[in-house]
Amino acid sequence: MKKLSLFLLIAVVGLLGLMAAGTPLAAGPITTGTPPSTNTPTASPSATATFTPTVTYTPSMTFTPSATFTPSATFTPSFTPSNTPTATPTPIGPLSYPEGINPLTGLPYPDEASMRRRPLIVKVSNYPPIVRPQSGLSYADNVWEYEAEGGVTRFAAVFRSQSVDHVGSVRSGRLIDLELAPMYQALFAYSGSSDPIRQMLLSVPWRWQIFSPHLGDNEPMFARFPVEGLPFEHTLFANLDEIWAKADERNVNTGMVVRGLAFNEVPPSGGQTANQIYIDWWGETDATWQYNTADGYYYRWNSGVPHLDALNGEQLHARNVVVLGVPHADRPDLFEPESKTASLEIQLWGQGYAYVFRDGQYYQGWWRRDGQGSENGIQLIFGDNSPIVLHPGNTWFEVVREGMPGVFVDQALGDMQATGTVAAPRLWTPTPEPTTGS
Repeated sequence: MKKLSLFLLIAVVGLLGLMAAGTPLAAGPITTGTPPSTNTPTASPSATATFTPTVTYTPSMTFTPSATFTPSATFTPSFTPSNTPTATPTPIGPLSYPEGINPLTGLPYPDEASMRRRPLIVKVSNYPPIVRPQSGLSYADNVWEYEAEGGVTRFAAVFRSQSVDHVGSVRSGRLIDLELAPMYQALFAYSGSSDPIRQMLLSVPWRWQIFSPHLGDNEPMFARFPVEGLPFEHTLFANLDEIWAKADERNVNTGMVVRGLAFNEVPPSGGQTANQIYIDWWGETDATWQYNTADGYYYRWNSGVPHLDALNGEQLHARNVVVLGVPHADRPDLFEPESKTASLEIQLWGQGYAYVFRDGQYYQGWWRRDGQGSENGIQLIFGDNSPIVLHPGNTWFEVVREGMPGVFVDQALGDMQATGTVAAPRLWTPTPEPTTGS
């Protein structure tokens, strides 16, 4: 009882602290319009045929945060997605894309190789803090952050536009991967998993799109790079060029058109100001995104510290940040008997509330994906089924529980530089140590 009382006290204090940080998003029932229908047709995937070279995407990194933090006293959003957004020019997607356009970003492919290859998902650790800064996240087209267990988050980084020879640290598979991989029709790279999930992965129809030391895939696709003080399980890194090359050998590296997302440089009307987003996962992990008007990107902090990429020393940033409220359920039947933690089933099918942040504004709507384990892509929609268009560029998806606890949004920028110090990136040239552990 004493431990329980202490836990409740800590939780209350933490909640009061969060409430001081901004205004919570209200994920209540829709008050205007009707829930979107679920019969929108999904076109069959097909490979693009030709390639038109274009300029590559090089974001500006200039960023000057606000010196003081003044939350708006009148900012009280309610969940009322618009049914009739003002018409804008025809978007890219969600079911068809111009030739040579990457459906993950709405931008031209930087080269023919990126157009011809299949998306590749790599599982990347985000806990304990010693694993930060990770390597390669800034090169991903999409990144999904979700709860692995107990408020600890993990990343599923989706690569296609750019290839990196050192991504990680690579970590284990989870149930959500059985949704993300088919959703992107992707290659899937991970370190290991519980045996029940391993058996599930071995039984999927896309088995030959999976790459892992757990399944006998080692150098040059995966190698360990020991670093003093870094636990063994966080020393595995992936070489994306080598994984795509092995996928070529298996005849599974096909440039599929992944449908679902829509893009337009012109934002929808009716957006509300959103210069800062704060997300807390049960006091164990938190993320802050701040909008930079100078270049139009949201920049990321993790636990109050600028979140960097160890490969280039740059702060992680995104054109779009999407927060999804998704049902979570414990699956103790899918973890080893000796484990004290149940496997977490994040039910990324059906539909739920979504908040889309772009261009310093946010929009309320729905996410929708038809069919558990299906190849249907995720859609972001208003109440009338029209797409919520993203700004062309990279997108981070933040998956939280239904009701969106711990999600706060502010019109003002907090002084993040005063809350922590920059973590020095580990910019090393290591010698790999080949091993096969998970």
